[in-house]
Amino acid sequence: MLNRPHLSRAAASLALLVSLLAAGCHAQTPGGALSPEVARRIAITIRAKAQLPFNYDVTVGDHKPSSQAGWDEVTVLLGEHGKPLKPMTFLLSKDGKTLAQMNTFDLGKDPKTLVSDAGRPARGGSEKAPVDIVVFDDLECPFCARMHAAMFPAVLNRYGDRVRIAYKDNPLTQIHPWATHAAVDADCLAQQSNSGYWALVDHLHEHLSDIGVDPAAKPGPDGKQPEKTLPVAMAQLDQATLDEGKRQKVNEGKLQACVKAQDETPVKAGLAEGEQLNVNGVPALFINGESITGAVPIEYVYRAIDAALTAQGITPPPAVSIPSLDEPAPPARSN
Repeated sequence: MLNRPHLSRAAASLALLVSLLAAGCHAQTPGGALSPEVARRIAITIRAKAQLPFNYDVTVGDHKPSSQAGWDEVTVLLGEHGKPLKPMTFLLSKDGKTLAQMNTFDLGKDPKTLVSDAGRPARGGSEKAPVDIVVFDDLECPFCARMHAAMFPAVLNRYGDRVRIAYKDNPLTQIHPWATHAAVDADCLAQQSNSGYWALVDHLHEHLSDIGVDPAAKPGPDGKQPEKTLPVAMAQLDQATLDEGKRQKVNEGKLQACVKAQDETPVKAGLAEGEQLNVNGVPALFINGESITGAVPIEYVYRAIDAALTAQGITPPPAVSIPSLDEPAPPARSN
């Protein structure tokens, strides 16, 4: 798996529950500023419970009535000294003796609807399939290639049309220089051919190690293979796309114009959606909304799919032997 930077330990530790602030605090009047004594107790307690370093500021704001009976809301600003502080909301008991933090989560939405495959090429079942698998993919990512080659054929063979798989673009441009170009080319083909899109994606993932190597270049005297270059990779990507378009009998002029234009708008949309969903590495799967990141063992994917089926009253298929990601899976039954 390829990951983007994570939050610092100090920032993560602020997700806490603080209770039993201290005995002897005075009850607060509704709304307004806290007494300096209570504000200091809150600040010291948060600093101790969260194990904040000395260079972190804790600023306690005013309190106001809360929707939770018996509690007021208090906003506390936290962060490294000299940098913008981030607000966090705490609950303070009416008697001023207990501080707490409570998170609420909206359960009104079906997690399956949180990640849509609308407008994306799909393989497997129809739009009515009980399980949607949306994958944020990078066509230059070796981990994505491994998962693509071994895992998804196995998933389609086990579950058939009960699962529907769609890919969204999430190229890691900082480390994969031709990933965006490949995504644009694949999206161009997808405009005219669903099967062409998947054939191209299959080809690019399968031949990842060859892309960028000039086939006319010969190994050096020491037997070392020729270096990969970006111009060669770009030309190979475009040619593979046009060749597949020809096999699919699409409008070649329209495809050539799209490939030449290299409009990154759809790719940027995929990146933006991934950011909103906290995608910090690829491959990233959403199985009816449940997130799995990385080229994980397939048994974890099976578990998530089985759970999604069971939640809808559908009995999962019998257990099967678990293929290794390093071993080729049997061909998929549908595209």
